[in-house]
Amino acid sequence: MALRTSSSPAEEPAAIKLGLLGGTFDPIHIGHLIIAEEARACLGLERVLFVPAKVSPFKLQSTFAPAEDRLRMVELAIAENPHFGISRVDLERRGPSFTVDTLRALRQEYGPATRLYFILGLDTLAGIRHWRSPEEVIRLARLVAVQRPGFTVDWEALERALPGLRAATEVITTIHLGISSTDIRDRLRQGRPIRYQVPAAVERYIREHHLYLAEEHS
Repeated sequence: MALRTSSSPAEEPAAIKLGLLGGTFDPIHIGHLIIAEEARACLGLERVLFVPAKVSPFKLQSTFAPAEDRLRMVELAIAENPHFGISRVDLERRGPSFTVDTLRALRQEYGPATRLYFILGLDTLAGIRHWRSPEEVIRLARLVAVQRPGFTVDWEALERALPGLRAATEVITTIHLGISSTDIRDRLRQGRPIRYQVPAAVERYIREHHLYLAEEHS
């Protein structure tokens, strides 16, 4: 076996693979955590950052808990997973949290040696042509689309609308629990249990701070 001589060029270091999961997390629930962990394991991501939105451009009138409460619930939810972290990039910026602005900021923060993987539902991907600067989004990050049972997309139509999208997208499947933040808020207002739908620490925080609770159940 030939030995490498000292004059041989050094090998390029492997790029760091960083996952990003954005959302209002109002509140964060088990489904979010499962998606993040599945993406991390499937794609060999070193870390997944949860990126709470200050204001979602698609939910301008429907964020129920203050940003700092939503951030604290994310902190509690991910505390036991060393591969998870948080970015405050959207919370510290004014106005709605557009994906392209988030990716620009994180690209600048982490540099070209980091490959960004933006995690989203396949149903969300179907509307990407309506996003702000979608062409730049797929240049800045690979998309990780989570397949949901019974939902498909017309890849040919999406590719015509946004050339290069299919090549920029990884599709993964995971457990689908049918849990949503909207349903959790409704259950709380109705006095119904949310145990096992959110981490125990998140449920304690919700009840201690009277988030989402109707007066008779607070």
